[in-house]
Amino acid sequence: MSSEIPSVPPVTRAPLPVLPLSGGARLRPWREEDAAVLVEVGEDPGIRHWNRIGPESPRSAVDRIRRWDARWREGGAAIWAVVDAADGAVGLVGLGDIDLSGADAEFLYWLLPRGRGRGLMGQAVTAVTRWGFDSLGLHRLRICHSVANPASCAVATRAGFTLEGTMRGALLHADGWHDEHLHARLATDPPPGEDPA
Repeated sequence: MSSEIPSVPPVTRAPLPVLPLSGGARLRPWREEDAAVLVEVGEDPGIRHWNRIGPESPRSAVDRIRRWDARWREGGAAIWAVVDAADGAVGLVGLGDIDLSGADAEFLYWLLPRGRGRGLMGQAVTAVTRWGFDSLGLHRLRICHSVANPASCAVATRAGFTLEGTMRGALLHADGWHDEHLHARLATDPPPGEDPA
């Protein structure tokens, strides 16, 4: 039995792909004209609390979108806008800390209130998971969230990410240190809802 590590394909210079979701929703790269959405996010106390996001000006929001594009071209991150057919960009999903040599990455995600309650984020995480395994050749994806954030826990669970444990005092929020749940999926895991053979 070979113990050789499989090769991981390099990130191309192509733009991030558009990934379809149900009901006309989709994931697409952020655009500079989406800056107003990031300004809105910076004013949302719930998103700011769980994601440690600060206030944004229109200028700093454009700069952030440009940095996300640069991080993709460097191979370090892949960040999409979650776009609803009716409401436009309502959220963010992506992979940060992409390590192609180690074949892993960590999820980032949030939704504005107008995007919640329709299962968009569960679909988005599932689509990005499939893309990360199939297109980037990643082996392991992880989701970390405060134990006090049951909505993030539900997204991770529905997307088939196994709860592996609790990391004590792992992340500093505005109200102090939070324990964090660690969820993960491997490329070899069965899809959500499918029993292993």
